[in-house]
Amino acid sequence: MNQSDSTAAQQVAMAASAFQHECTGHRPKSVTVILGENMAVVTLHGVLSPAEEALAKSPAGAAQVQEFHRKLFAGSCDGLRQKIEGITGVEVCQATAEVEATTGTVAQVFTTGIMVQVFLLAHTVPSDTWSGSGPGLTGG
Repeated sequence: MNQSDSTAAQQVAMAASAFQHECTGHRPKSVTVILGENMAVVTLHGVLSPAEEALAKSPAGAAQVQEFHRKLFAGSCDGLRQKIEGITGVEVCQATAEVEATTGTVAQVFTTGIMVQVFLLAHTVPSDTWSGSGPGLTGG
């Protein structure tokens, strides 16, 4: 896909996939990006190596995998932050990653100082229920 023909969310997804491959040698099976008013949430599915998947089968091993990926992200995310800033035209003030070791899913959150709650669902949600609005609410 040509970057000039893609949306900002698609460009962020491509950058996040490339970042994951560069850091770990593994490309995610899929990437989901949600760009909101002042946040970007990137979810990478299927990112763990077979060895990490085996290690994550125990609670202690899962904790090791989570900590490894948090540290890896914290120590190397500056390039991805800059890419997101270039794509969106907005400074990234904070970045964090959370790993669900049993499923091999990584959620990367880039914010401007707000609290973000990320819930990883067991399966996909029908597209007609993705967004909603109401008093004080914004849909994504």
